[in-house]
Amino acid sequence: MSLIALGVSGGIGAYKAVEVARGLQKRGHDVAAVLTRNACRFVGPLTFEAITRRRVITDQFAPGLNADIEHIALASSADLLLVAPATANIIGKFAHGIADDFLSSLYLATRAPVLIAPSMNTNMLEHAAVQASLELLAKRGVQFVEPGSGFLACGWQGKGRLAEPDEIVDAVERMLGRERTWQDRKVLVTAGPTFEDLDPVRFIGNRSSGRMGFAIAAEALRRGASVTLVAGPTALEPPAGADVVRVRTAADMREAVVSRARDMDVVVMAAAVADYAPRHREPQKVEKQDAPLTLVLERTPDILAHLGAERAARSSTRPVLVGFAAETRDLLERARAKRARKQVDLIVANDVSQAGAGFEVETNIVTIVGADGEQALPQQSKREVARAILDRVDRALQPGRPAETRS
Repeated sequence: MSLIALGVSGGIGAYKAVEVARGLQKRGHDVAAVLTRNACRFVGPLTFEAITRRRVITDQFAPGLNADIEHIALASSADLLLVAPATANIIGKFAHGIADDFLSSLYLATRAPVLIAPSMNTNMLEHAAVQASLELLAKRGVQFVEPGSGFLACGWQGKGRLAEPDEIVDAVERMLGRERTWQDRKVLVTAGPTFEDLDPVRFIGNRSSGRMGFAIAAEALRRGASVTLVAGPTALEPPAGADVVRVRTAADMREAVVSRARDMDVVVMAAAVADYAPRHREPQKVEKQDAPLTLVLERTPDILAHLGAERAARSSTRPVLVGFAAETRDLLERARAKRARKQVDLIVANDVSQAGAGFEVETNIVTIVGADGEQALPQQSKREVARAILDRVDRALQPGRPAETRS
């Protein structure tokens, strides 16, 4: 899945941009909408916010904008800038470096590829000034979705109508297609917590939201892989295109993973699987008493260790195995020991006691530990962390490359 910055400028075609956003999501992409002031005259920001589940950017100088990591990072984290509709005004600004609103500033700041879907009156489209701007942008590498011909909102007939949403989405897919290098890969990702029930009401769980695992699944999909996402209880919406397997307990997750792992090229165990579960699950709610309540907990199966041992028994290098180590002390020592003990290729270690890392936040701070070295990543979005992890996995997938489990 890619992050698409969707710029919407002020033309009647803005209503089609809503369907463009929906179409991109159906293809598995994440969409961040940027509306110009005049775009808001045609379609409300709330519509895009409801569809994209993201805050919509409408003002370059909105209070709090510079403190919002999501907005600050958009220029660097977007995989593609799409402008649909693109009016003569915004096309002229792009061509001549005018940055007087968020969208035109974003164009100058981003290094992502740019796709523009022009939409305007026929005479405006054919005007020498507009044609010169389009030619200048084309020379700079900007690509276009040609406008359609037909009945225009102004009452004229001719070329200038915004291309249909499906055409625009297809053009986005073609531009991103050169990055789909994992089309023959099968990837399994686990995400979220597991809940171990005490009785029909209570359970033992943890604070994992599933964001890291979902980001990894989305990144694998963006690269073209066939993705199975084994998800514990989480409120997150899974990335479109993944085969989602819902589980609750550590035992459920073990069954779902072990039964599928041998057919995979990559297994990433990002889930926070419970280490202990109650020995007995009471069939009825345990009534509150004045006396203390004693629980007997038993170790749950170690899924990652099982996968590592099973792979070693086959003397195989597949699937590539990635585990996570959420620690509060001795981070690298514990991660190194865990990688060796569980016979896996990579351990992604993070100190969950740090601000901006671990559970229930959008960012993470990790060190990727492998036999060929350790890669420390600064605080960044979990989407960016996912890219770094799969870049490291990609090295292990190269033909003839030995497994990283060898020290």
